[in-house]
Amino acid sequence: MSGGDPRLERLSINQATLKRLGTAQAADACARAGVPAIGLWRETVAEAGTAAAAKAVRDAGLRVSSYCRSGFFTGRGRAEALDDNRRALDEAAEVGAPCLVIVAGGLPEGGRDLAGARERVAEALAELAPHALERGVRLALEPLHPVFCADRSVLSTLRQALDLAERLPEGAAGVTVDAYHVWWDPEVHAQIARAGTRIASYQVCDWVVPLPADTLLGRGMVGDGHADVRGLRRSVDRAGYTGDIEVEIFNERVWDTDPDAVVAETVRRHLAHVV
Repeated sequence: MSGGDPRLERLSINQATLKRLGTAQAADACARAGVPAIGLWRETVAEAGTAAAAKAVRDAGLRVSSYCRSGFFTGRGRAEALDDNRRALDEAAEVGAPCLVIVAGGLPEGGRDLAGARERVAEALAELAPHALERGVRLALEPLHPVFCADRSVLSTLRQALDLAERLPEGAAGVTVDAYHVWWDPEVHAQIARAGTRIASYQVCDWVVPLPADTLLGRGMVGDGHADVRGLRRSVDRAGYTGDIEVEIFNERVWDTDPDAVVAETVRRHLAHVV
């Protein structure tokens, strides 16, 4: 896609933001609004089939900013987790994604050994690195806000994610900087500088309060909350990141809104609060 507003040239909308749409519908909605990229969601891609989803994105004239998501190494058998993640890397390569966003997984049921869980994640990543290099898709470790440590990710800070990514070749492993998850961290700007070209994805939305009963669905439109999204964007840019800025929102109100209106509002917020 070319010839649009140059201020939108790095904007991407993750499929999770347009939850009610299939891949072809979401790609068309982005294209109509001049959004040049889309982040693909694995479960939604599976509904269409990987080849069909890839074709839908190409036909809309979009590029793929990321493939979300895989990982979850800590709550299931090692062989099962590795096989599923290898399939996810294959899918990411087929749709043309530069990275596969990795959510590490929380503590096993009844578990309390955080250090052991993190080492299990490290071991799984080491097993997957050769496949990632072969497919040309980076494993993009995403630290999640500490509120999700027990059930979703034992990686809570960018420092922790980098400590694991740096054990592997840069072409195999990097990090996802998600404003929602890292905005609170007093080390975040220093760790972004440390990450440098390890930054594989920059995702944005806002931290709004009060949090809903289901904390996962508490993400707001950029500008509605407390995260310094533009400041974080400046830091990732200074670190050398030139990739897409991907809007990923889990929010029932957003999902229930007309998707074209959501895309239009996302564009407005991007211009007002990100670039």
